[in-house]
Amino acid sequence: MNLSVSERIQLVEDIWDSIAAEAPDFLELSQTQKAELHRRVAAHQADPSSAVPWEQVRAKLFSDQT
Repeated sequence: MNLSVSERIQLVEDIWDSIAAEAPDFLELSQTQKAELHRRVAAHQADPSSAVPWEQVRAKLFSDQT
């Protein structure tokens, strides 16, 4: 907790990168996860207007916090 927010974010990124480098098989998606991603991409391609911009998602997420 002695680190700044940006330093903690960097630390998390560094940890994630080290995990990804050491355990690529662990991080692979299952066939079920891949199928779900393909389903979602197809749904988006069928109706791109259904997407919500990240700015709106982020604003909604953080507006509910106190």
